[in-house]
Amino acid sequence: MSHGRFNTGVPDEPGSPPYRVLLDETDWGALHTAFGSGEDLPDILLRLLEPDPAAQVAALSELGELGHHQNTIYEAAAPAVMYVAGILDHPVAKALRPYQSVPVRAAVLYWPASATYDASDETVARIEQYCPGFLTPGTTMAAFRELRPTLYQAVAPFLQDSHEDVREAAVSAALVLAEHAALAAHRDHLAEDVRRILGTSSVITNRRIAWRALAAWGRTPPAPEPLREEPWDQAPHSDGRGDLEPPF
Repeated sequence: MSHGRFNTGVPDEPGSPPYRVLLDETDWGALHTAFGSGEDLPDILLRLLEPDPAAQVAALSELGELGHHQNTIYEAAAPAVMYVAGILDHPVAKALRPYQSVPVRAAVLYWPASATYDASDETVARIEQYCPGFLTPGTTMAAFRELRPTLYQAVAPFLQDSHEDVREAAVSAALVLAEHAALAAHRDHLAEDVRRILGTSSVITNRRIAWRALAAWGRTPPAPEPLREEPWDQAPHSDGRGDLEPPF
């Protein structure tokens, strides 16, 4: 990845929030996605801020298809995930998803979590067996993994959100991000949230993420491990298109 193509520490400009500066200053067409260049990403990212929740969910689905795919992180994923992190506190994220009483913010939180899972220690260890050296400093994967502390700071305010679904989405994201050594001090606090998810959550993918976090941190998780299934394969971690049709 060429670090000159985007800047994760974009300064504020008068009248322009950092996520907008990032959007405008990134050379999206020069960045690779799962299906070619990232020239279409600015339009997709802007649609995440549409007042229509259906448009937001559709844009989130398109974003998920381009930035990371089949455990592969593409160049465009880094600036895209930083943009998403920057809009988490935007007022439009409070809108309810179509046919659900769940804020769009919950779905938006799951996207950086699912992307980061594709760069997680577990995924990386599995891939490195077949592609040794892909974590060499300066590679796309290595650079993306270094964004985890910054992304955690964006997610952390929602760990105590008033809406249960937003809280659970934030915890799931934080658990994947907290693998980074710089975030080790947060694990004790997160362990309480992990046990709550394991005790009350009906989302099997969240339960599996929580169980594995406890095991990775050297704590004793309740046995057995939840049903083995790759995270983000089921709702509410899916591409979200099911939200665009009524539930009947």
